[in-house]
Amino acid sequence: MPPSLTSFTDDALIAFDNLADRAASLVNPTIRLGVTGLSRSGKTVFISSLVHNLLNGGRLPLFEAVQSGRVSSVQLEPQPDDAVPRFQYEDHIRALVKERIWPDSTRAISELRITLQYQSASGWNRLFSPGRLSIDIVDYPGEWLLDLPLLGKDYRTFSEETLALAQTGIRAELSRDWLALTEATDIDKPADEMQARDLSQAFTAYLRACKSDERSLSTLPPGRFLLPGDLDGSPALTFAPLIPPKDGHPSRGSLWAMMERRYEAYKSVVVKPFFREHFARLDRQIVLVDALQAINRGPEAVQDLERALTDVLACFRPGTNSLLSSLLGRRIDRVLVAATKADHLHHESHDRLEALTRRLVDRAIERIGMAGAGIDVMALASVRATREATVQREGHTLPVIVGTPMDRETIGDETFDGLRKTAIFPGDLPENPKWLFEALESDPANVHLPDVNVVRFRPPELDETGGGIKLSVPHIRLDRAMQFLFGDRLA
Repeated sequence: MPPSLTSFTDDALIAFDNLADRAASLVNPTIRLGVTGLSRSGKTVFISSLVHNLLNGGRLPLFEAVQSGRVSSVQLEPQPDDAVPRFQYEDHIRALVKERIWPDSTRAISELRITLQYQSASGWNRLFSPGRLSIDIVDYPGEWLLDLPLLGKDYRTFSEETLALAQTGIRAELSRDWLALTEATDIDKPADEMQARDLSQAFTAYLRACKSDERSLSTLPPGRFLLPGDLDGSPALTFAPLIPPKDGHPSRGSLWAMMERRYEAYKSVVVKPFFREHFARLDRQIVLVDALQAINRGPEAVQDLERALTDVLACFRPGTNSLLSSLLGRRIDRVLVAATKADHLHHESHDRLEALTRRLVDRAIERIGMAGAGIDVMALASVRATREATVQREGHTLPVIVGTPMDRETIGDETFDGLRKTAIFPGDLPENPKWLFEALESDPANVHLPDVNVVRFRPPELDETGGGIKLSVPHIRLDRAMQFLFGDRLA
């Protein structure tokens, strides 16, 4: 985040926090890993599976420190931040493995520390002492990340951009009631609490409609309107964009002045503390995206995902940390954008999903004019809920995936009960996504996206040993993600 978006006081507090983190890391080497995602992308599942595989000796062939046998022990430890809720790993993994249900999605920030004891790959380093690395996993909603660009926008800019976006594509239909109310509003009239509440509620209803499974749109700030928590009903969350005046500035005491003041309060009370206390202290970051869902929902959802990724990547400052930057202006030196639910495709399409996501990321990077160093892209499944098979149909061999659809999930005319397995042909993604994005730019209304069957499957059934849950959760490329995110710190 550019320094102009923070005050001198913010910068001083950030520097103090980074100094404290640095001092603590000299005694206990630590890396702070941020985990977030967009629109039900599986943050909770990712963290739970990562920790479970480390604790239970999961199959991690591409995570070099484990594959080479250099990791001697792994254990959960008390987190360092007493004021941050603990990520309830035990509850989430019980839901996944014993109850075979997906855990609740992230609605607030939480943290978990896992510590690895290891032998360095360097014989010189092994002469001194065994290595130790604590990974502080910071889980936070993607909506909070999308709020950070607001720090660089005044209320007029926020209103202009939000209103313009609301009048495009499917958003025009979803925002009809809110826009009608906004257009009938006199911004020069004296501030009225009930009018402010009505506008705020209509605006929030529009944001919720955009986020629904039927639409799966991603660009939805302000994020706390969807996840208000203990701020529900507060003035800082009771505002909405208004049509800006053409000339001059409305008087003090007007509805515009009230909304403008509350927008600034939202930034001060909600956005800045998150940036200062959590985001600015991160070393590495993974951003999970559900690209398959966007493809399934149509061209507008894909374009909106690209817009959201542009906003997300603009928040990061990828680059190599030095001692000075760690103390004064910490940099996130590695960012991983991961397309989740790779298990919903046959392995032949995994590289295609990765290529499509990489194209989205590259276009976002080009749009904001930043370098791509320190940013990687991959397709993964934090928990593999399906297996692959083939079926014969009309003399042809078709690749299929086999899993247990969730209760009341429908495929065609068939409704499932959450107990019976089935095989489906998941569809194919294009080998080269270039044509897709060229079509989106030239004629988005007539783009025909790949036909992909997005079916919600239950978590897999795992065998247990006599002592309880011992087998690790199956996954796709979770080990590759670990290697990129912190493998270098175990060298």
